[in-house]
Amino acid sequence: MHILFTRPLEDCHEIILKFQSLGHNVSHLPLISVQGLKHEDLDYSDFKGIIFTSSNAIKFLDTKDIDKNIICFCVGSATEKKARSVGFQNVFAADGNVDNLKELILLNFNSSNGKLLYVSGEIVSSSLDEKLVSAGYNIKRVINYRANQIEKYDQDLIEKLKLKMPDIVYVYSQNSSINFLKLIKDYQLEALWMNTNLMCLGEKTSSILNEIKWKKIFLFNPGEEEFLLYKI
Repeated sequence: MHILFTRPLEDCHEIILKFQSLGHNVSHLPLISVQGLKHEDLDYSDFKGIIFTSSNAIKFLDTKDIDKNIICFCVGSATEKKARSVGFQNVFAADGNVDNLKELILLNFNSSNGKLLYVSGEIVSSSLDEKLVSAGYNIKRVINYRANQIEKYDQDLIEKLKLKMPDIVYVYSQNSSINFLKLIKDYQLEALWMNTNLMCLGEKTSSILNEIKWKKIFLFNPGEEEFLLYKI
């Protein structure tokens, strides 16, 4: 199958190699670039737990002064892997869903245990911090990265896609969906996706692309990409 990935290369390099090893034709068209943002200085000893909803939140955080035995909550396996790679030891991971992450926190961290630090990007799909505050938690959100739109695409790749459209395309965020829809319209590709299966990380991500006619739309969690190959 011809499969299109739309994340920045560092976020999908491993799965591209995996799918190529399975014999698939893989194209890569990143829709966003990720930029680290400065944030206020923090006294990490004030916090008894830390929450990450993406591996980028860890990538752009200076973790050297954080006690690596702090309770660490991650949205999914990729984020957990990144957290462990920088030394976090006491890691709990959900299955890629923010609502499940909230439940994981409720089960494993009592609101009386102390303050939580939530590190995230500028735009999030779900207001996790607000939901936890409503549940009685003391939580501080810090924004340390931003997703920027790619301004210039590989024209040769666009032309190759027109000649052989992908059987599957994976889209991982609302920002990516917005940029993907813009790309489709800018390059007049609206009518070319009827035989393509759209795989989206969450309903909010898929809803942005509903105006395009796809073969089918599937929702998935990180780590389920290969599993989805056997559903179509």
